Amino acid sequence: MNMKQLTANSQRRAGWLTLCIAFLACLGLALGAVTAADAQAQNIPARTAKKMAAPAKKAGAAKSQAVKSAAGKKQAPAGRQAAQGLKADLKKPAKSSGAHKAAAASGKKQAGQEAAPQAAPAVFSFADVERLAGELAAKAYVSPKNETPEFLRRLSYEQWAELRFKEECTFWRSEKLPFELQFFHPGSVYDTPVRIHIVDKGRVQDMAFSQDMFVSGPPELEEKLKGRTLNFAGFRLLYPIKGGIHRDEIASFLGATYFRALSRNAGYGLSALGLSINTAVPGSEEFPNFTEFWIVKPAPGDTSVLIYALMNSPSMTGAYTFEVTPGETTFMDVSCTLFERNSARGGRKLGIAPLASMFLSGGEQMPDSPFKPEVHNSDGLLLKNAEGNWLWSPLNNPRRLETYTFSMENPRGFGLMQRDVTFAHYQDVTARYDLRPSLWVEPQGQWGSGHLELIEIPTSTVIHNNILAFWVPDSPAVQKPGETPPQGHSYAYRMHWMRPGAAPHSLGRVSDTQATLSTDGSTASFVVEFTGKELNSIPADTGLFCPLELPSNVTVTEKKLIKNQQTGGWTLSFTARLPKEEGFLQNLLPNRPNLAPLRFRAMLKRGENLPDPLTEVWNYDLQR
Repeated sequence: MNMKQLTANSQRRAGWLTLCIAFLACLGLALGAVTAADAQAQNIPARTAKKMAAPAKKAGAAKSQAVKSAAGKKQAPAGRQAAQGLKADLKKPAKSSGAHKAAAASGKKQAGQEAAPQAAPAVFSFADVERLAGELAAKAYVSPKNETPEFLRRLSYEQWAELRFKEECTFWRSEKLPFELQFFHPGSVYDTPVRIHIVDKGRVQDMAFSQDMFVSGPPELEEKLKGRTLNFAGFRLLYPIKGGIHRDEIASFLGATYFRALSRNAGYGLSALGLSINTAVPGSEEFPNFTEFWIVKPAPGDTSVLIYALMNSPSMTGAYTFEVTPGETTFMDVSCTLFERNSARGGRKLGIAPLASMFLSGGEQMPDSPFKPEVHNSDGLLLKNAEGNWLWSPLNNPRRLETYTFSMENPRGFGLMQRDVTFAHYQDVTARYDLRPSLWVEPQGQWGSGHLELIEIPTSTVIHNNILAFWVPDSPAVQKPGETPPQGHSYAYRMHWMRPGAAPHSLGRVSDTQATLSTDGSTASFVVEFTGKELNSIPADTGLFCPLELPSNVTVTEKKLIKNQQTGGWTLSFTARLPKEEGFLQNLLPNRPNLAPLRFRAMLKRGENLPDPLTEVWNYDLQR
């Protein structure tokens, strides 16, 4: 081969390399455009989209510069430099999608040899949240930095509520997905920020806060908010729960570990929490926080949405999942794995599946509320034990803090219910307490031995949750960091957010309780109403059996069970003589010790020797 042929071949090879480099430059620019468009389609804020597109654009610009450099130099050296640059790019570890990894692998194929199969890109899952919770528990607790400015923390609830999320910024609305997502602005009592991520096809995308997403309120507040770096306080989910195309709010996560949900044709009422620690234990209560959320983007046609959450507190961490399925009854399937910090001391009282509600008045006349004879979000605690027995305990607004326990093995369910749905009993056209939902918790698996705890706190206002109920295990299923979770190590349960008045059983139920303590405290009188479909069909001349369970030092002086012709049910009335545990002078002492409540129980059966009950068990703890 002569010199002219060699030169021509070299020029052809250099030309082909130049064309390859130009093609790669175009590919890099195209990838940048796809990433930005993808971000826009997923409603990712502009700031995040720019960050996602920047690496690809930078790569495309670099390759364009290489083309210009090659054109200005001798062909053979430029070709060698371009080939070396391409080899260097292929040897770099891939940092983006599986498509990039596959492209890099194909460049490494040897002649006549297939490339090794590539691992699929990692998909975010609950195991990742468990790993983060375990790693967090291995470290000393650091109190969350409060990034919310003082002027926002000093806002009243009404002022904070004006910082509304803009409807036009609602996430996933343009994609016409079944669920939509909105966020809460930090401020007032909601001053601890949370990090929120979207999981789309297994990939995690951070949600960046923007003040443009919110109505900024009055001009003076808008001016203060300019240029502030903030984060979200929480979020809410929307869904067409009533049918049609209109989407209503069906769940929200806001403040500490509080969350709540709605069923069809019900309003908001009571709340739930992720965990309670040392509640009603003097001087040692902890208030855990959900610090991070991952919301899995739903697909068209989905009827449920999945949420992951990371919990943190001075002594515990936790990984949570919530699968929300809205409907006539809105189901929320919850599971959690709890970790104990290495530095934590023992002896904590953990409350699993805590519920929080409000009970101000249950029928007695309130001096400052002449038109609201009843004011409450829930009117009773319902529970079911492992033997299948149902028990109802009406709620009270006590004179002092009271704690009641119900010991059992492997509870089958418990909840705070709103049974009274008669509007005339509330007479409140704004609050509509008759539309507040009931919440039933159904444990999954075996929870072991422990007790259900009901706490009643005195209150004079409707703004405070003064009723708490949760399961306290004798041996909490928690683990030290680094341990592999054994079978049954975590807790799982299904929450039923039900319409008011709904019941998870078909037995006769307690519809009303009246208790009166005599002036001198020597006797107590009770009137208990039982109603139900089967119970109402029993004729008045039928002799029903009504066993009473009393404290050993209490005697019954009068007892009567009659058919209630107005309701169709049955009315139990009785008077009990109470023990004299204090003398007259002790009763006059201003700081006399509190007496333990007296527990009364009753139920209805067809006969004394017949095993099946007609009604749930009525339970009443009398304060003295």
